[in-house]
Amino acid sequence: MAILKIARMGHPVLKRRAEEVEDPTSPEIAKLIKDMEDTLADVGGVGLAAPQVHVPLRVVIFHVPKARMEAEDGEGPAIGVPLTYLINPIIEPIGEPGGADMEEGIEACLSVPGLAGAVPRFRQIRYTGVTPTGEPIDRIAAGFHARVVQHECDHLDGVLYPMRMTDLSKLSFVEELKRFSGEEAED
Repeated sequence: MAILKIARMGHPVLKRRAEEVEDPTSPEIAKLIKDMEDTLADVGGVGLAAPQVHVPLRVVIFHVPKARMEAEDGEGPAIGVPLTYLINPIIEPIGEPGGADMEEGIEACLSVPGLAGAVPRFRQIRYTGVTPTGEPIDRIAAGFHARVVQHECDHLDGVLYPMRMTDLSKLSFVEELKRFSGEEAED
């Protein structure tokens, strides 16, 4: 088990486009993913991108807790999204930017510790990529699932959530956000 150090905002690895993974099934990628999984479990987040652990490759891992899906849906039991390993992802927004196809939500990030902000994202996306075994992934995601994938994949292009914010007055310390608004931020 290896817990990797998280790169913080300002580090050069977070400012550049990550490189494509040539062989998703390589032992090096398997080790990276295992270390990312251990790191994510240790810090308690919902997603992690390879650049966040100082590796400039197009790899993300994420999960969506069942409770988070139920809270969002409000219509009975949800299944959540199990831990997903996505290599060389491509995101296709579903809908038009700036309109009803987007919604603002509170986000936090392991690379921007202690802060959270309101970020506009597409409500629904399609994402594709491959798994560490080389199997293709092709999914439609909505709501928080779509938000998590967009957030993590932004890291692969050198984008942190504050760069997506349209109103910096909605950037807060997590402690203050919880204390005064009751909203929770997720990474």
